[in-house]
Amino acid sequence: MSRAFTKEDSWEEPIIPPRPPLPDGMPNYVTPRGLTLLREEQTRLEGERARLEGSEEDSARKQRVVLARRLADLAGRIATAEVIDPSRQAQDSVRFGARVTLRDVRGGLRSFQIVGVDESDPDNGLIAFTAPIARSVLGCGVGDTATLHSATGEEKLTIVDIDYPVHA
Repeated sequence: MSRAFTKEDSWEEPIIPPRPPLPDGMPNYVTPRGLTLLREEQTRLEGERARLEGSEEDSARKQRVVLARRLADLAGRIATAEVIDPSRQAQDSVRFGARVTLRDVRGGLRSFQIVGVDESDPDNGLIAFTAPIARSVLGCGVGDTATLHSATGEEKLTIVDIDYPVHA
């Protein structure tokens, strides 16, 4: 059997979730908070890479390669970031950075903030501006009804409130 298929020298690259993709031609909008998070991640990864410098172990060399890839990807995102300060957006309609409260046809409320793709964290109410629900409400004002098209069908949502956080 070829040595390429033996376990003794194998090193599994850690599973690193890829950065969420930006659709072709789509700007890389980020909030000031989002840019800060990207820079903090870059600093942390550079620290990990520095910690591994000088080590000649195979696992350290392979980890440096993985870190270099991640840092290059991250540097690209930082370089293309277009910072949009939510507090400077026009307050009359839903735009990037808005915290939106919606009411569905059953009267249920949901609230989320529209952020950049790298800042997205749906479990914590941060939805990427490329997400279907964000796209369905962009440009709407309070009282407007938006239609969300999903795999389960259409859902009518009424915009109840729009807020632009000062420190997003």
